[in-house]
Amino acid sequence: MNIIANYPLLKLNTFGVDVKAKYFVSINTVNELIELTKTKVFKDLQLLILGGGSNILFTKDFDGLVILNNIKGKEIIDQTQESIFLKIGAGENWHELVMYTVDNGWGGIENLSLIPGNTGTAPMQNIGAYGVEIKETFVELEALEISSGKIVKFNNSDCEFGYRESVFKNKMKNQYIILNITLELKKNPVLNINYGDVKAILESQNINNPSIKEVSNTIISIRQSKLPDPKIIGNSGSFFKNPIVSLNQLEFIKKKYPNVVNYKINENEFKIAAGWMIERAGWKGKKFNNYGVHEKQALVLVNYGLANGMEIFNLSEEIILDIKDKFGIKLEREVNII
Repeated sequence: MNIIANYPLLKLNTFGVDVKAKYFVSINTVNELIELTKTKVFKDLQLLILGGGSNILFTKDFDGLVILNNIKGKEIIDQTQESIFLKIGAGENWHELVMYTVDNGWGGIENLSLIPGNTGTAPMQNIGAYGVEIKETFVELEALEISSGKIVKFNNSDCEFGYRESVFKNKMKNQYIILNITLELKKNPVLNINYGDVKAILESQNINNPSIKEVSNTIISIRQSKLPDPKIIGNSGSFFKNPIVSLNQLEFIKKKYPNVVNYKINENEFKIAAGWMIERAGWKGKKFNNYGVHEKQALVLVNYGLANGMEIFNLSEEIILDIKDKFGIKLEREVNII
């Protein structure tokens, strides 16, 4: 374990923002993390836990200790005739995990293919895509309580999952460091192919009874066609949440925008496509010096190379105000602002 001062974070955030941490350390085991909790820098400084750096926007240098959670490992801890219970270290790359489960024929997270980031951050924001959220396969996690140094277990209900939400983003924010998660994956899963373009693309390829691998490949192709690769263009994927509105709100919006893209959640709640609103408002593809809104997906804000985080943040503020003015809806950021 090596604590480094004045450490550059450019390569540790997918927005590619050039900032530094006052102190930085990479943690590879739970024991290393426990030892770190005994140090002065851990006890005295503000902490920031980094996974894949895919859901964060730095607007300035971080005046504290950045901890890179690099705890790895995958282990089958139990199985039944129907299920595999897989325990995964928080530092494992999420997409590589999905590919591992797909290659083994274990279903449940194939719709979450190509989501950037690491496994430990997945339950924090209840990652989701194409009709699936991680809460549907999540069993439990282990986390280190920062104040006490104790390891605590959280089951599914403990995490209080919501739309891109969990207890770790709200009332217990910055109180725990996730060590591992356990998922229940199915040996003979019921596949979810009815969201977005998935079913249409499979049918266009004459695939009427798709495998887990074929569903995953379709998701990957859709995401690659719409989302920029952060290794080429700095971004954090979807910057804004899709807002949830009541039936009355939806009907009011439809009076002015009859073609508004929306998805029914229940009889009185509907999810409106934030990307559709941003595009309809004229932001899609707009470029300002070295940053802007992606040309293929209006939900994605991008850094073309030299932008700083505050420029991107200010752009998001302008979009939020404009959407509020045009649609009467206040967008929420999905990305953590530091």
